[in-house]
Amino acid sequence: MATRQHLLNHLLNDRYLGNAVLLLLSVWAMASEAAELTVIKPEKAGVSSERLQRLVTLADAYVDSGKLAGMVLMVNRGGKMVYSKATGTRSVDDVQPLKKDDLFRIYSMTKPITAVAAMQLYEAGHFHLSDPITKWLPELADLKVMQADGSLVATKTPITMHHLLTHTAGFSYGFDPRDAVDQAYRAAGLWGAEDLSEFAEKIATLPLKYHPGEQWHYSIAVDLTGLIIERMSGLSFDEYLHKNIFEPLAMTDTFFQVPVDKLDRFLANHYWDRSSKQLKVIGSTVPGLGIDSSDDAMSNYHAVSLYSGGGGLVSTARDYMRFAEMLRAGGSLDGHRILGAKTLKFMTQNHLPATISASGSGENPLNNRFRGFGFGLGFGIILDPVSNQAIASRGAYMWGGAAGTIFWVDPEEDIVALAMIQLMGSPWALREDFRVAVYQALIESYE
Repeated sequence: MATRQHLLNHLLNDRYLGNAVLLLLSVWAMASEAAELTVIKPEKAGVSSERLQRLVTLADAYVDSGKLAGMVLMVNRGGKMVYSKATGTRSVDDVQPLKKDDLFRIYSMTKPITAVAAMQLYEAGHFHLSDPITKWLPELADLKVMQADGSLVATKTPITMHHLLTHTAGFSYGFDPRDAVDQAYRAAGLWGAEDLSEFAEKIATLPLKYHPGEQWHYSIAVDLTGLIIERMSGLSFDEYLHKNIFEPLAMTDTFFQVPVDKLDRFLANHYWDRSSKQLKVIGSTVPGLGIDSSDDAMSNYHAVSLYSGGGGLVSTARDYMRFAEMLRAGGSLDGHRILGAKTLKFMTQNHLPATISASGSGENPLNNRFRGFGFGLGFGIILDPVSNQAIASRGAYMWGGAAGTIFWVDPEEDIVALAMIQLMGSPWALREDFRVAVYQALIESYE
């Protein structure tokens, strides 16, 4: 049997077929090249190479002190990579060097991807933001709000798509074991649901924590958004994301279920043991969410059927940088339009009225630690860098994940920055340190 190379040589020697083959090879080469962001000398983008070395110092300090096993940091400006480095090891129990293509649990950094998917359907005319979610989730028609005395009352207003996308629907997450609503969330075994439909059936039995539109509260709203995407599109949520976001963006290592042939790149997760003051590897379950079984979503990455739009994805630094670069570039990358530019600008404005307050924990953009923040459709927004008390730009938008991952897009400075780690409930100020280290390296500010 002829080898592939022999066949290729034969085709190339054919006067007519040769030109066609060369054209195809050229197209494939361009496609492959287009899938990676161009690396440039930082000074060409107004960034100091010398000052970027402080990112190296930062990463080394966290790893050498035992605060983290390893991290991947990436920075691009104007769509060109000016910094990309993996530091440390795969875990405290695996001293192999961390690689930039290793797989991370991104947890809540799944949420911006889900929001983008929902707004694609908004652009296609599937819904208005004022639409009640019961148009697609009729099982939630009889939700009640739990009052302080434990009694249940009818909602003052229907939950809308806007409430869902801004975390103002009144749902909760189950983070607080002392709270009556969160206790009910934990007892319901939400993350053991077979699929998103069963997940919604479980939610239908639970009380709301707040009346819709009255409070910002981090919640399972984005998981319900994933189910709505399924019912609007006729595709399973994972299929929709693959077809409409991951495939066009060449995000080849982003998925809910880790393929068997990629398991060797899937990193361990960690927690900081305060008693021994050491970094330790977590088992399969997720602290803080009431997940007790290794078969539950966000613990199980080998046989997934519940596709959590709020926290279920696994990805690489390279893949998520491509997603974030699409955002920076106004909704398009390598000729693939994911969202309209105006839609993206609408999503990354503050959608919370001044009268709204915030409560709860998790990736909360409105608590005291994150002053000067607002929330758009799927993104936290820096409204006032001075109040935020860390160097940034007004209008920068971002989100993070429970295992310490973070990204942001700064339209003012034309920057995308990304940090990937695997540490649940990190007690460290890495996110703020990373911001300072990135911005101090600018020798040209576009503000």
